[in-house]
Amino acid sequence: MINVVGLFSKKSAGRLALYLFSTPRRGKLTEKQFDFLGTSFREELTVNNMPVMTYRWLGKGSTILLAHGWESNAARWQYLIEPLKKLNYNIIALDAPAHGKSGSKRFNAILYGDFIKVVSKKFKPDFIIGHSVGGMASVFSQTNTEYKEIKKLILLGTPSEYSDVLGRYYKMMSYSKRTINSTNQLIKDRFHVEPENFSTAKYLETLNLDGLIIHDEKDTIIPYQDALLINNSLKNSKLITTNGFGHSLVDDSISKSIYEFLES
Repeated sequence: MINVVGLFSKKSAGRLALYLFSTPRRGKLTEKQFDFLGTSFREELTVNNMPVMTYRWLGKGSTILLAHGWESNAARWQYLIEPLKKLNYNIIALDAPAHGKSGSKRFNAILYGDFIKVVSKKFKPDFIIGHSVGGMASVFSQTNTEYKEIKKLILLGTPSEYSDVLGRYYKMMSYSKRTINSTNQLIKDRFHVEPENFSTAKYLETLNLDGLIIHDEKDTIIPYQDALLINNSLKNSKLITTNGFGHSLVDDSISKSIYEFLES
């Protein structure tokens, strides 16, 4: 249908395509997720007049910030938070733009990065753990930021190139070249740079911190090749390759690797 719209107005087709790409389904919390988040201290911050919901589990140790991925919410970290609480870490999680209890009707990694910047300035984390696009946004948050005290960064199933993410979306939707060109131009007009400029790997080249990259070689959402690009770009990084845990990367062995990295 969008391709048909593009025959009459390529700008309209581009706007529709970008709208679909940047509009996640805001799923309802399950009873288990609701109960778990109810154990936290909740505080709403503001970014550009948009509410950012944060959740805190207090501890006396180092502070960890958790950034979830697309169509998820802060409760996805329960499997990791429970053990981290026992290790006395101070833990903060947030809901991304247009996710959970945070504001905005649209989502993109740049805006998410701005959310993370504000949360970081407020709670001063030592470490950030990001899953999927939450990892990309975590990297973006480290540029032009007032808070520069992050010591370690853990990226789980994180995409490297925004242009590749777009390409997979275009292919999945079978968009015409006309629609694709219009969408790319709209992104360029909105952010004043080409889509290729939004690169996790390129941004990491400018950072000096310790990194742990975990990626499943059979990830069907974000290709394993992205992990290789990211690992090659971050000077002080370690890559752990898994097999069979998919994109979610939820397993005790992965959690153990995270704990060991944090403690090292």
